[in-house]
Amino acid sequence: MKIYDRSIVKKGNLLFSNHDLLLLLFPVVVEQLLNSFMGMADTMMVSNVGSAAISAISLVDSFNNLIIQIFAALTTGAAIICSQYIGRQDIKGANRAAEQVFLAVFVISVGVMVPCLIFRRHLLSFIFGKVTGEVMENSLIYFFITVLSYPFLALFDVGAAFFRSGGNSKFPMTVSVVSNFLNIAGNAVLIFGFHMGVEGAAISTLLSRFFCMVVVFYALRRDRQQIVLKKYFSIRPDLPFIKKILAIGVPSGIENGMFQFGKLAIQSTVSAMGTVAIAAQAMTNILEMLNGIAGIGIGIGLMTVVGQCIGAGRKEEAKYYIVKLTGIAEIAIIVSCLIVLAITKPVVWLAHMETASADMCFQMVVAITIVKPIVWVLSFVPAYGMRAAGDVRFSMVVSMLTMWCMRVALCIYLSHVWGFGPMAVWIGMFADWSLRAVIFTARFLSGKWLKKKVI
Repeated sequence: MKIYDRSIVKKGNLLFSNHDLLLLLFPVVVEQLLNSFMGMADTMMVSNVGSAAISAISLVDSFNNLIIQIFAALTTGAAIICSQYIGRQDIKGANRAAEQVFLAVFVISVGVMVPCLIFRRHLLSFIFGKVTGEVMENSLIYFFITVLSYPFLALFDVGAAFFRSGGNSKFPMTVSVVSNFLNIAGNAVLIFGFHMGVEGAAISTLLSRFFCMVVVFYALRRDRQQIVLKKYFSIRPDLPFIKKILAIGVPSGIENGMFQFGKLAIQSTVSAMGTVAIAAQAMTNILEMLNGIAGIGIGIGLMTVVGQCIGAGRKEEAKYYIVKLTGIAEIAIIVSCLIVLAITKPVVWLAHMETASADMCFQMVVAITIVKPIVWVLSFVPAYGMRAAGDVRFSMVVSMLTMWCMRVALCIYLSHVWGFGPMAVWIGMFADWSLRAVIFTARFLSGKWLKKKVI
C-alpha cells in the first residue's frame, strides 16, 4: 500500500525544508520539556512541605488539567484554522479568524472561572469526596488561586498558537521559559522564604501565567508577524467564523474533556488508596509526562505543518510529513524514556518521598519505559496531523471510547476486584494506547481524513 507519493520528495520544493522543520519543532519541544521540568521542580519544592501539600496539589491539578485541556482544544482550533489560511496565503482571513478566536476564548475562560470560584468547595467534595482534613483545606486554597489564572492561561495558549501558525515557535518558547523560571523563583521565595506552602505555589503560578499573557498579546500588536491583534475592544462577534472555530474546537474539547474526566475518575480511585499511593501516583504522572513531552511537542508542531500543507492544497506532502514526524517522535520517545528512567531514583530522593512511595513510583516508571516506546507514538502523533486536516470528530469518538472502555474501566476493575494499587492505572493506560495505535494507523492508511474540509 502506498503511504504517500514518494516522487514529491525526489522533486524537492517541499513546503517545509528540514531546516524549516527544525526551526519550528525544536522550540516547541524545548518549551514542552522545560514546562515539565518546571512542573517537576514545583512538585519537589512543595513535597518538602509535606505529603498533605503534595497530595492536595496533585488532586487539584487533576481538575485543573481538565480545564487546561479544554482551553488547549480551542487553541487547536485556532492553530488549524489560522495555519490553513496562511497556507493558502490568505493573511486577511487568518487575522479575521484570530480576532474571533481571541473573543471566543476570553468569554469561555471567564465563563469557566466564575462558577469554579463560586462552587469550589462543592466541586472538590463531589470529585474527591473521601478527601478530608488538611488535604482538603490545602486543596481549597490552591484551587481558589489557580482558578483565577484560567483566563490568563487560556489567552496565552491561544496567543502562542497564533505565532506557531505562522511558523514562529521561538517567541512563545522564550516567553514560556522566562515565565517558568519566574514561577520557580516565586516558589522558592514564597514557600521557603515566607513559608506559605500551597498558597505560595498557587500565587507564583498565577503571576507567571499573567506575565505570559501580557507579553504575548503585547507582541501581537507589532506588524512584523503574519497575525496582528490590535484594538481588542472593537472586535465584534462574527458567527460564521466562530462556528468554524467551534467546529474544530468543540470535538477536540470534548475529546480532551472526556480524557481528563477519565483521569479524574481514576484519580478518585487512587485517592482512596491512601497518601502513600497518591504521592507515588503524583510523581509518576509528572515523570510520565516528562518522557512523553518531546513527542507531544512534535505533534503540536505537526499541526502547523499539516495545516499549511492542506491550506496550500498539497495533500501528499501532508501525508509525507505525518510519516516523517512520526518517525522522529518515535526516536524522541525512546531516548526520553531511557533518560527519565535513569533520573527517577535521584528525583524521588531529592523530593524526600517516603520509601514506600518512592519504590512504588520506580516500579511504575519501569513499566512505562518498557511499554511506551512500543505503542504511544502511533496512538497520538499521527492523530495530531489528521486533526489539522479537519478530522476531529473521528478522533473524538475513538479517544472517548478507548478512554472509558479500556483505561478507566480496566483501572477500576483491577483496583476494586483484584486489589491492585496504582499500577492498575498504568495497565489500563497501556491497553488504551495499544487500541488507539491500531485504530489511528488504520485511519491514516485509509486516507479518509483527507476528505474533511475546514475553510
